[in-house]
Amino acid sequence: MDVLVMLEDRPEHSTVLAHVNSVPSPLNSERPSRDVVTLFGDATPESLALALAAAVEAHREPSERLDTIRHVALWPERGAVGDAAWRDESTGHLVTSDLAIPFAVLQDTAELLLAECGAAIRRLVAGLVMPDWPEGTHRAISFSLAPHAIIPAGAGARLDALLDSYRHADGLDHDQGD
Repeated sequence: MDVLVMLEDRPEHSTVLAHVNSVPSPLNSERPSRDVVTLFGDATPESLALALAAAVEAHREPSERLDTIRHVALWPERGAVGDAAWRDESTGHLVTSDLAIPFAVLQDTAELLLAECGAAIRRLVAGLVMPDWPEGTHRAISFSLAPHAIIPAGAGARLDALLDSYRHADGLDHDQGD
């Protein structure tokens, strides 16, 4: 799972914390699909963890398909609300589905992410808020998660796989020993 994290000013008159959009890979391309997480306002490790939790939880939906396009907004206390769309393989018709992920679920996932990979998340936020970005440049940082981290399976197994991919990406491999 490729993720691009961007930082934008907060839209006027809006309390949205972040947008999470999933873009499938182009046809006949080896490039993987990508999730684009856009944080609004002041980026913190907690806000990034919530947005990443929304991306992970959106991939856990029962209708999950590789060619799904998702648009989700993350709201305080309301959770992640949005929709998903894909083409039905047999008919070619566009199929849509509403997405709603409760804030409590996002908080639980975000807390686990922070507990297991807080250092990596804090470094990512630090990179986004560095004062020496060139004027007019979009503040964006790309990173990858292992694909098995979001494959639908048992909830515990998925989260363990996600956390393992963060550890590997961060160089925090560890031996659990017996």
